[in-house]
Amino acid sequence: MSDGELWGALALVGSGEYTAAMRATDQLLLETLHRMDAPRVAVIPTASGLEHGMPERWNALGEAHFRELGATVTPIRLITRMDAADTELVERLRNQHLYYFSGGSPDYIIETLHETSAWTTIANAHRAGAIIAGCSAGAMMLGGYTVSVRRILAGEPPRWRQALGLVPGLAIMPHFDRSRQFMSADRFAELLQSAPCGITMVGIDEETALVRLPHASRWSVTGRRTVSVFGDDGRAHVYRAGDTIDLS
Repeated sequence: MSDGELWGALALVGSGEYTAAMRATDQLLLETLHRMDAPRVAVIPTASGLEHGMPERWNALGEAHFRELGATVTPIRLITRMDAADTELVERLRNQHLYYFSGGSPDYIIETLHETSAWTTIANAHRAGAIIAGCSAGAMMLGGYTVSVRRILAGEPPRWRQALGLVPGLAIMPHFDRSRQFMSADRFAELLQSAPCGITMVGIDEETALVRLPHASRWSVTGRRTVSVFGDDGRAHVYRAGDTIDLS
């Protein structure tokens, strides 16, 4: 983080976007804007672009949720790489105070946003103080790498891919409390051992978030359940709401 860059808050959410379970977390994010009247929020459903009707559903839920929190909401229908290069759509992304990415497919959202004008605009806004929040796949794409838990549960070996790298040292596993129930100890150990060098695995439970506030060196846990951080020895360090974590 260099001088002159503000870097806005960042939220990695395990599940529960636009629901009452995450209302307090979203209120906390908006409060980092220093009680700004009618903060501007862009809700972005890119990760669900392959699911019929889901982008519209997520955007409707996001619009209602953040309006209840006093925000001015812009639903952004950013579904394809063509959308991500569209000058009119990119212009709508400018001057927003919070960008919220809902869930779906991590592979699809990475492929859609990687090295596009839309993502460059959002990342630059974050460096200047705007908030970025991602839930489920929207959180996974912000790390350095992602891996498909669904494919692992189906018996395939772990296959890592580079993500968008906003938090380059992390690999985020959302829905962690649920997905972990269906993975054997041996399969999970294989996953941990296969992680790229320098990557810290972070499991975020449902209805739970890991939040980094502006100018903060540590992350905070919010929500209803826990966050698990895995060390080089494969052991989990478990944190609950109110705990802080050094992930530098």
